[in-house]
Amino acid sequence: METTMQAQPRATTRVASPAVWRLAATELRKMVDTRAGIALLGVIELLVAALVVVQLVTGRAEARTFAGFFSTTLIPVSILLPVLGILSVTSEWSQRTALTTFALVPRRWRVLLSKALAAGVLALFAVCACLATAAAGNVFGIALGRGNGSWHLTPTILGEAMLMQLLFVLMGVAFGTLLQSSPLAIVVYFLIPNAWSVLGNLVAWLRSWAAWLDLNTTTGPLQQGASLTGQSWARVAASAGLWVLVPLGLGLIRLIKGEVK
Repeated sequence: METTMQAQPRATTRVASPAVWRLAATELRKMVDTRAGIALLGVIELLVAALVVVQLVTGRAEARTFAGFFSTTLIPVSILLPVLGILSVTSEWSQRTALTTFALVPRRWRVLLSKALAAGVLALFAVCACLATAAAGNVFGIALGRGNGSWHLTPTILGEAMLMQLLFVLMGVAFGTLLQSSPLAIVVYFLIPNAWSVLGNLVAWLRSWAAWLDLNTTTGPLQQGASLTGQSWARVAASAGLWVLVPLGLGLIRLIKGEVK
């Protein structure tokens, strides 16, 4: 008597993808525990401290306040911190970890989202470090008799400073996603926007365009803590759309459709 054996379907275990917050925490750790990340963060902090010392020694007396020191400390952060945003993305290709990363997390947009969230958190930590350094500078200014002792810092100034740092670090993530090469992305990040800023100031017929599409120009009031009007916010949105959303969107398309090697 023949017995017909029917193949039973194998039970498959589906491994859930890590939560975005867990991926973001991992990306944040990867950004700050490499030699390049540690060195860059160290350079930023040294520059921040050096600027505070210079302001204590040579700055105007009315600028030696908590808010004045804070505005000064934001300058090197906004210039150099986006490089970490670039490296957080391009390191997947320079260190040849992209294949492993996207094998573990097949939905590539989740990887990019986690990197953007990690960069945003790092920008907020950087603002907190600027606050601490500015507070130390103000204490020394009061102790040395070179400050007026003002601790006034409005929520508007703090919020605009955070927004500015977020925009610039996300711009770094966007350029890294689009170009996928550390040297190329860093060069393009510093060259193209700054060249556009110079042309906008030198060429008369470009000034009206630069007033809307130059991120350095439109975010200037954010660094100074000025109250922005509705038109000023529209200019920030327009320039952020050009320099952050457009390269980020194009980079996401390239990331999803491109072949990972």
